[in-house]
Amino acid sequence: MNLDKNTEQTMLDDAARKFLQSKCPSSLVRSARDDDAPFPQELWQGMAEMGWMSLTIDQAHEGLGGSFDDLTVLLEAMGAACLPAPYFNTAVVSATAISRSSATGLKENLLPRIAAGKLVSTLALIEPDNSYGLDNIQSTAVANANGYLVNGIKLFVEYAQGADYLLTVANTEGDGLVVLMIDANSPGISLTPAPTLDYSKQCEVFFNDVQVESDLVVATGEDARELLLYLEQVCAVGKCAEMVGAMQTVLDMTVQYAKDRTQFGQPIGGFQSIQHHCANMAVDVDSARYLTGLAAWKVSENLPAAKEVSMAKSFVSRVAIRVAKMGHQVHGAISFCDEFDMHLFLRKVQSASMAFGDSEFHQEKVAVELGL
Repeated sequence: MNLDKNTEQTMLDDAARKFLQSKCPSSLVRSARDDDAPFPQELWQGMAEMGWMSLTIDQAHEGLGGSFDDLTVLLEAMGAACLPAPYFNTAVVSATAISRSSATGLKENLLPRIAAGKLVSTLALIEPDNSYGLDNIQSTAVANANGYLVNGIKLFVEYAQGADYLLTVANTEGDGLVVLMIDANSPGISLTPAPTLDYSKQCEVFFNDVQVESDLVVATGEDARELLLYLEQVCAVGKCAEMVGAMQTVLDMTVQYAKDRTQFGQPIGGFQSIQHHCANMAVDVDSARYLTGLAAWKVSENLPAAKEVSMAKSFVSRVAIRVAKMGHQVHGAISFCDEFDMHLFLRKVQSASMAFGDSEFHQEKVAVELGL
């Protein structure tokens, strides 16, 4: 096992960081926050031209056929830029779900569109009484002659106002769970915007007798559960990669500030307390990167990874917030000003820490894997 980037991944990382520094500065993150548009379209098209949407899609469906390990390299760079676009839900969640399914028609129809940046999809999973797990899904999908009739409520659906499809999980009568790609323009769908901490423009989505054709079924029954459990692992590690990118940026900003800011006639980095903060942040960042890399490698190699994934998500979710708060402490009052970037990263990691299972949720999974 070698967790170092290979030549291709190093080139991908360099290209991604140069692109994002140019096309996704913090000023764009703020303007996207304040704009009525769901996300910056010019940035989205630029990402598509870079080939990012197609990174892990099979070459048979006009993708690049890259690995999940490659994808985490890209996600870390995006986390470092607080990317304000639905890449994760489209190219990570939805593309993976379709690629792993046995729905040949969906693959042929939707994957090339995702690869070309012509389709935006988002995950509609969380419900009022079901935060993370799959055992209490209340949304219903009733089979009929044309497919399914869907009813229910989904919470915290990111970029729903700009989505073409909603990757939705519902319960059927007797057949267990069903995963559907629902056309976002279908009659019976209504959206209520819900302002959130990280400015990701989430919505509450209501399904009222929404007809979903049978050719939009991703998986049903036990296949659906297995797919969703795999997606949980992929998404948990993906969020870890994003948080590692954000943590590294916070550390870099803090170290530079400690060198530049003077007090009592010397840089504040000369004070032992500041040095301890920066050293503790560096330990957390490197530890998080190792655990994330290990989990990503196991997922990429299709090895059993449940314990490593939950170890990474539990640990990174905690330390990412700790690193961001330490960065605030070193910077002092200036870091709480909107014009300063530090709060953008605290918001980012706070949100990512809760996505796809928070620290406690994954600690329980580690305990199960240990036989406790």
